Amino acid sequence: MCSPPSLSFDRCSDMALPVLLLGLLALRTDACPATCRCYSTTVECGSLGLQEIPAGIHPSTQTVFLQDNGITQIHQRDLAGLQGLRYLYMQNNTISALEPGAFRSQQHLLELALNGNRVHLLNSSIFKGLEHLRVLYLAGNQVTRLLDFTFCDLQRLQELHLQENSIETLEEQALAGLSSLALLDLSKNHLRTLSRAALRPLLSLQVLRLTANPWRCDCALHWLRAWIKEEEGQRLLSSLDKKIVCSEPPRLAYQSLLDVSGNSLICIPPVVQVEPLEVTARLGDDLRVSCQASGYPQPLVTWRKVAQGRAGPALASTQPLSGWAELSEPRGALRFDADTGSGMLFLNNITVAHAGKYECEACNPGGTARVLFHLMVNLSQQQQPLGPRAYPASVDISQEPLYNMESMDFNALSMATQTAIAVGISLLALVALLLAIMIYRKHRKRKKAKKEENILYVNDYSDGPTTFAQLEEYRDERGHEMFVIDRNKPLFGEGEGEREANEPFINQGLPFQPQIAYEIHC
Repeated sequence: MCSPPSLSFDRCSDMALPVLLLGLLALRTDACPATCRCYSTTVECGSLGLQEIPAGIHPSTQTVFLQDNGITQIHQRDLAGLQGLRYLYMQNNTISALEPGAFRSQQHLLELALNGNRVHLLNSSIFKGLEHLRVLYLAGNQVTRLLDFTFCDLQRLQELHLQENSIETLEEQALAGLSSLALLDLSKNHLRTLSRAALRPLLSLQVLRLTANPWRCDCALHWLRAWIKEEEGQRLLSSLDKKIVCSEPPRLAYQSLLDVSGNSLICIPPVVQVEPLEVTARLGDDLRVSCQASGYPQPLVTWRKVAQGRAGPALASTQPLSGWAELSEPRGALRFDADTGSGMLFLNNITVAHAGKYECEACNPGGTARVLFHLMVNLSQQQQPLGPRAYPASVDISQEPLYNMESMDFNALSMATQTAIAVGISLLALVALLLAIMIYRKHRKRKKAKKEENILYVNDYSDGPTTFAQLEEYRDERGHEMFVIDRNKPLFGEGEGEREANEPFINQGLPFQPQIAYEIHC
């Protein structure tokens, strides 16, 4: 009696359940990126030739496979919506750039595989947000150095795979913060030395792999040789990992570090030479100073500007890399050759702020050596003084780090300098004009005097004017002939003044007539 209704309800319920499951499955399938395979909380996009992380991955996804593609970069926006992600595998791509904060939203990520890519630079900003990460694969990349505090945010990391990179330098605080790390693989890199301080933060370390590196067996590896023989080294290193083979010096090449005597692990303290030790440069010049250092191992060279008798912060990075390290300064760039053994101090567009003392420092495990270089700046060719002792020929004013040229003090100095130059130029122009006038007047006087020296006054006692025949007897001592400029123009005319001048002679009855003179030139 009541069975039909009951049967009808049960049948409806049985039919509704599969429809609901199909709807949920269809909804999940719609959130799967094209060409990828999605099931449960996993998205499989491996070996599809992808150039970037695909969009449209469902936010509830916990595992993503993106291996064996052509992805080149990881941006923060690529993974921003995947806050529940726990496993991300991106090995064997061509990733060379990781944007700072690229994994900031992945606070639940446990495992990250980036091995087999082209990553060359690592810093702490890349790993922000990965507080729960347990395993990090970075093997087979192009990393050359590990900077201080690179992994400081990965306090729960248990495995760090860095083998098959090109790591040459492991800074002392590079592994700081890895207090939970149990496995560290640094095999097959370019490490030549390793400090004891670099491993101190690894309080939970269980496995350490250091083989297949070109180790330089000198005094810096004394500790490693002793540590391998101690209980801790015996526990952390397998029998294979204990075979640390020397690559240099040549006399120890191919020998095991354990077989080398402690007396053979030597270092030669550095010797530094700066040539010249003192230079006077002009304003606006470019200066290059070489600091050569010798020793074993090859010393690392840095430059510092001395402030108040003490060396200030290092101006050059201490990285042992070939190439140039540059600091941007508004007054002139400071550039340094960061290669070990030699350091170049470059000062471009020198100003008075560059004047002072610089210190070249060379360090190796055997010790430290320092040499001072003194730079003076010559102002004489750039600023015209108002007086003979207004400015010194060279100055050494700055014993402090280079200051900002836009400060009020420097602007005031610049205005004074411009005023001094303008006044100096005006004075020089006035002096030049006066000299020109004096020279011209003197030249005219000399010319007039010379003209008068060449004039001969001939007295004519005859009744008529002087003839050319009479003039022929007038020659100078060099035999030069004389000629009449104007025979009809007496030098002393018959004017009133002449008559008055001649009257005394007439009144006195002197036996000669007034003289007539003609102007004769040689």
